[in-house]
Amino acid sequence: MNQGYIKQLFYTVLLIFSITCLFSACKKRDIIPNNSTLDTNTAAIDSIAKLDSLPSFNSPAGVAVDAAGNIYVADYGNNLIRKITPAGVVSTFAGSGNQGITDGAGTLASFDAPTGITADASGNLYVADAGNNLIRKITPAGVVSTIAGSDTTGSVNGIGNAASFYDPLSVAVDGSGNLYVADAGNDEIRKITSGGTVTTFAANDTSSTASSLPVGVFFNNPTGVTLDASGNVYVANYLNNTILIINPAGTTSIFAGSASGQQGSANGPAASATFYFPNSVAADASGNVYVADGINNLIRKITSGGIVSTFAGDGLAGAVDSTGTNASFNGPAGLAVDAAGNVYVADSDNNLIRKITPAGVVTTIAGNGQQGAKNGIAIAHRNKKLIKINSKNTLNLLYRPKRN
Repeated sequence: MNQGYIKQLFYTVLLIFSITCLFSACKKRDIIPNNSTLDTNTAAIDSIAKLDSLPSFNSPAGVAVDAAGNIYVADYGNNLIRKITPAGVVSTFAGSGNQGITDGAGTLASFDAPTGITADASGNLYVADAGNNLIRKITPAGVVSTIAGSDTTGSVNGIGNAASFYDPLSVAVDGSGNLYVADAGNDEIRKITSGGTVTTFAANDTSSTASSLPVGVFFNNPTGVTLDASGNVYVANYLNNTILIINPAGTTSIFAGSASGQQGSANGPAASATFYFPNSVAADASGNVYVADGINNLIRKITSGGIVSTFAGDGLAGAVDSTGTNASFNGPAGLAVDAAGNVYVADSDNNLIRKITPAGVVTTIAGNGQQGAKNGIAIAHRNKKLIKINSKNTLNLLYRPKRN
């Protein structure tokens, strides 16, 4: 059977599954699911009643942190870019909340399913505006502009709106202002220079039936991208369950995960470790790479020496704040690391923004667990027993199938 047909069939099934879940998600979702284990302590119940007054998100998909410690969130379901100050104040930084393609200042601008976000040294933000197939820029003053892409899907290189993308899901910036884009629908990593010129940085060889990449190394719905201090680019190769590395010369190899694409959560040496639909990556100043291992509900860590471990999460869907494997996540998506080595997580299915210290201590810094777009002062959840769901996700629905 034609491989392209098989791949299209996969995405068709995924689309039907996504639509079904989207309809069921239209109801307001409480932070405490029906099958959770609830702490019956009266004080805990009182705290639950106060959740409605806290800021809320809707399937946050990406996070970025600037030099001042502000956290920015690609609030996928709300079509917004949100800001969380170091004092914990949540506001809408850009976007009207309506699906659109408008450039402008603050809430006059519009997005369509913003998924990835990154910040440069000057405080500019860059957004992978997946639904619009665009790469957007937001200045520190909140002015939104389109730096690359058109309103049609494609894989055309060129300058600015002469270029095209196909479901760009993640973006990273280097010290020279070059952007790297995980162009998921095209199975490519694209590069945008500071002057706006788009090129293909890495891709599968489509000129023949054989790939020029090493055996087992090919892009299959890449959804996350990041860089280290040496200029290496790391890619969350979603459907292949691998983490790829592209050196500055453009050579691609497997950094961690099985060349056969085996699914799992095994730790150890990179070549024998396994992942299950890894969707985002972030690197710290020491060369460690962190992975949002979506279906496993884990945050994994890969040292520069290639040793994979579980940094946080017990593998069950939940929202428990604790240390290391005593904590829990539900569909973790975008990651970011600050200068102090703290890791920030867009905990998508929980509608929460979480923080993990270098020692592995997990806290909730914003979000009430319900779908919404409320702003205000975020208060970290104190109770560590509110949610414990004894199940795993069966499918990560944050990332949409490729469009026809």
